[in-house]
Amino acid sequence: MDLKEIKKILDMIAESEVNQVTIEEGDFKIKVKKTPDFTQSSAPVQYQMPAAPQQPPQAQAPASQQQTSGGGQASTGTESKEKDETDGNVVNSPIVGTFYRAPSPDADDFVKVGDQVEKGQTLCIVEAMKIMNEIESEFSGEVKKILVENGEAVEFEQPLFIIG
Repeated sequence: MDLKEIKKILDMIAESEVNQVTIEEGDFKIKVKKTPDFTQSSAPVQYQMPAAPQQPPQAQAPASQQQTSGGGQASTGTESKEKDETDGNVVNSPIVGTFYRAPSPDADDFVKVGDQVEKGQTLCIVEAMKIMNEIESEFSGEVKKILVENGEAVEFEQPLFIIG
């Protein structure tokens, strides 16, 4: 069973009323339990991370400047700032879990900002249900930005790295 199949199963379980599932396929066995505490504790993190309340005021400020002071420059500044933050290829988390930059607490990080990485190189670990999942780079290039702090909870498809 590959990581994509496991992710699909986890997504289906998360959306269902099922609280526990055990799947066996040959030598592979996975047991999934949902606990109400985990969902409640991770919900505030999910809502804090996108910072949605901050974006509308920023979008409105350039619009008012545009009307009062020839807004071509104001919108160009905002667009270039947004482009700088997302310039490069984004590596997203394939699963929900806890982000770790190193294989163990006393080990060096897999990668640091400025490191050159190759496609297939391990960037981090996302722990899900006590299983350590190595996340590999989908791109070759320089690590421009690490978007998550060590030990932080991550969501499915949450951006983790920018590689340029």
